[in-house]
Amino acid sequence: MGKIIFYEGRNFQGRFYECSEDCYDTFRHFSCCNSIRVMGGYWVAYEKPNYMGYQYILGRGEYPDFHYWMGFNNCIRSCQMYPPYRGGYKMRIYNRPDMAGHMMEFSDDCPNVYDRFHFHDIYSAHVMEGYWIFYEHPHYRGRQYFLRPGEYRACADWGCYNPMIGSFRRMRGGFM
Repeated sequence: MGKIIFYEGRNFQGRFYECSEDCYDTFRHFSCCNSIRVMGGYWVAYEKPNYMGYQYILGRGEYPDFHYWMGFNNCIRSCQMYPPYRGGYKMRIYNRPDMAGHMMEFSDDCPNVYDRFHFHDIYSAHVMEGYWIFYEHPHYRGRQYFLRPGEYRACADWGCYNPMIGSFRRMRGGFM
């Protein structure tokens, strides 16, 4: 079904590791990652073990060096595949922790949070349907955060420590 191949060298050179399931610690398979091929499925790669640190959302395709997946470095220490999704999308965002303050509901992509929400900070969110990607900056740039259905009472719940979110979009087959 899904398969991702991590290469230690750029342009798919050097030692490699093929993965077809979630892996909480890739260090036992490779020491650094400078290129990736996604042969099937959609993946979230993490900078640290146990699905922590910077997150990189990867769809089918080739990434000849870490800049192609918007990486900050060549360190990938865990990965998860997420299932295909064909349902609806619905999410509520809040400008205060614990689902408090100003709230707005979305069912579509938002290239500029401030233009639509009138706040720069998202402190909590409730993902009711679908998978979503938060981006640090407008127009889908900067650090990425993967959100599954559920309640996120503080921004640390989705892996960030700064509540500034510039854009977000639905995670669909052709999101990249």
